[in-house]
Amino acid sequence: MTDERTLPEPFKIKMVEPVRLIPRKRREEAIREAGYNVFNLRSQDVFVDLLTDSGTSAMSDRQWSALMRGDESYAGSRSYQLLSKTVSCVFGYPHLVPTHQGRAAENILMTMLVEEGDRVVGNMHFDTTEGHILLQKAKPVNLLIEEGYEVVSDHPFKGNIDVQRLQDELERHGNRVPFVLLTVTCNNNGGQPVSLQNIKQVSEMVRAHDIPLFFDAARFAENAYFIKQREPEYADWTVQDIARKMFSYGDGCTMSAKKDGLVNIGGFLAFADREYFDEAIKWQIPFEGFITYGGQAGRDMQALSQGLYEVTDIDYLRQRTGQVRYLAENLRRREIPVIWPPGGHGVYIDAQQVLPHIPPSQFPGQSLVVELYIEGGVRGVELGSLAFAHEDPDTQEVVHPPLQLVRLAIPRRVYTRRHMDWVVDVVTKVCRRGGQLPGYSLTYEAPVLRHFTAQLEPIGAGKASE
Repeated sequence: MTDERTLPEPFKIKMVEPVRLIPRKRREEAIREAGYNVFNLRSQDVFVDLLTDSGTSAMSDRQWSALMRGDESYAGSRSYQLLSKTVSCVFGYPHLVPTHQGRAAENILMTMLVEEGDRVVGNMHFDTTEGHILLQKAKPVNLLIEEGYEVVSDHPFKGNIDVQRLQDELERHGNRVPFVLLTVTCNNNGGQPVSLQNIKQVSEMVRAHDIPLFFDAARFAENAYFIKQREPEYADWTVQDIARKMFSYGDGCTMSAKKDGLVNIGGFLAFADREYFDEAIKWQIPFEGFITYGGQAGRDMQALSQGLYEVTDIDYLRQRTGQVRYLAENLRRREIPVIWPPGGHGVYIDAQQVLPHIPPSQFPGQSLVVELYIEGGVRGVELGSLAFAHEDPDTQEVVHPPLQLVRLAIPRRVYTRRHMDWVVDVVTKVCRRGGQLPGYSLTYEAPVLRHFTAQLEPIGAGKASE
């Protein structure tokens, strides 16, 4: 009875929000009106929304209660004091800079430390992180281990950074590396965890070069849970103790609290040393808000403080990762190619394997995303060439990412097993007729983070609804 795949949810449902599956014809019209970009759909036209796990969690009764205790003072808010104490307890970092969400924290960190021509090194930067690096006219450098790019692998920590390549990078370009950023868990390749052994090795390596180490801590609790499950020496540790150990090797973190903060808005930077804090607030105050709120209401900080404790609860994490695994296992039984082992926050489909006739330049992941919506009102997101292809500044050639993925990100404490079964059926129907799906071309794209606002159209005479 301890298997997370068979235990029921460790909560009771107290409030519900109605959802509706609109008719197929209307779904076809909706996606066409949205320029075949699911980011442009209205939420009321989506049945099961797996676009993102960011800001889509259901808060607990204690978090809703915490909202009522928020202190909305402009300066010196006791809600800030509470959140600062919580972050110090959970992360071990005593200096807190709240922001309205994670990308604002990234913006401050990049503005503080990154200069034109720098090389920001990480295991695998996510889209907003990469965007902020590029806006600073610097280069994002991904040093993920080779197993991290394999769709199916037995490696338990596919989010690890390749320490040999990191050593080479630091020896060749160390004077242009402002910091190393470890994303835990690694979002781009399936929410894959980073081991404590790898974190320690990276920390020792950057210390030898006098380079700081920061974490993207958006899904830190899921990473700590996987360490407990997969690194034998930490099997008897609590998730809280593992998290503290992880962060003890770094100089600070950015966090989108909309993930493992279990809230709908908010983020922060946290630092071990006062020096970074003093530099950060120079940019926080003019762009985010005063030191003790930084873009968040007092009630949001109050709810976040509660959420940071709830997210490290072992029963919660067992159910959370178990629901992800349930969806992944059932898709595998239908012979749908998914990243294996599954990560902590979503299931990733190998769109290139499903749609081998569509080249990366025609966005196979986006084709699959569009059809999942048309078939069953399921909204996922493309994490392939639409999101990550870029022009090489030296050759002017388009560089496509190594994986063409569709992410089905599961909101926390929101959907039931019946919803997951619906998703399995929809994905199966679409993949069985994958050969009929068209590629897509862009009719509009922004210069940075184009996938959020892009407009597309099907290529040729085929229609995505056929």
